Amino acid sequence: MSAKPIAAITGLGTAVPVKVVPNAHFEGYLETSDQWIVERTGIRERRIAGPEESLTGLCREASQKALAQAGLTAEQLDAIVVGTITADRRLPSAACDLQALLGAKRAAAFDIAAACPGWIYSLAVAEGLIASGRATNVLAIGAEKLSTVTDWTDRSTAVLFGDGAGASIVQPAPGDGRGILSIILGADGKLADLLYIKGGGSSDPVSQKVVDERSQFIRMAGREVFKAAVHTMAKACEQALAKAGVSSDEIDVLIPHQANLRIIEATAKHAQVPMSKVMVNVERYGNTSAASIQLAIDQAVQEGRIKRGSLLLLVTFGAGFTWGSAVVRW
Repeated sequence: MSAKPIAAITGLGTAVPVKVVPNAHFEGYLETSDQWIVERTGIRERRIAGPEESLTGLCREASQKALAQAGLTAEQLDAIVVGTITADRRLPSAACDLQALLGAKRAAAFDIAAACPGWIYSLAVAEGLIASGRATNVLAIGAEKLSTVTDWTDRSTAVLFGDGAGASIVQPAPGDGRGILSIILGADGKLADLLYIKGGGSSDPVSQKVVDERSQFIRMAGREVFKAAVHTMAKACEQALAKAGVSSDEIDVLIPHQANLRIIEATAKHAQVPMSKVMVNVERYGNTSAASIQLAIDQAVQEGRIKRGSLLLLVTFGAGFTWGSAVVRW
């Protein structure tokens, strides 16, 4: 018997920058090729924000779409939770800047720094706020402007990342079985040095030294991250299914974090979900971190792959290491 949901996603909106950067862009200055990138990652292009496209601007566009879909105004929001590691500034939070842009005067606002699982973490917080009675209308967002922390001279990471935002309205479940059936969250800080940004924090503040060392950018041990991601996401899928009281055979669509096609394929295999049921759009956007699952859901809805009542399995993994999974009846 499946779990009874407390909260449900009643609105979803996404936003991406205007500029499309194809793999051919990197052929001009890095020792790489379109074929090499596609074979190893599945990525063909990504969206990169220009100087006038801020993270909170992308969040506002996505949020306005989500609010409209849910039939709400910004003034009705009780809380705004933004999962991001690339806020426009260190202080205040991206959520507070977004609150001002939206005019959400009643809403509490704060960020969550969970990297790629940022939206799943935000979703869990939104569900908890509703379960406790502290909120009825929550805006849960995952958004990143990873182009600002990408070393464009590093062949191993420059081709991977893109920018984007995904926003969701979370409200009490309607009582017809639709909603969030389970959420699993996890972390293992012992593996932090496999995917990190060394410079720019309070232990190594911005300085000429940081700039010279280029330590303000993402560094990643790709092979080790791949192994950890596949193992952890497979386990997280099992846990989310068990908690929701459903089997993998019942899943209509698996939406994994869009980091790398090989990781997606390996995760689907371990989760015993055929690739015909897996939503993949990494070729269009690259790794947008906390925004990737929402971008994939939005596209799947537009393509008719996700309909009212569809059973979704969501799973993600990122720096921390952190991970999250969820089963949602759409």
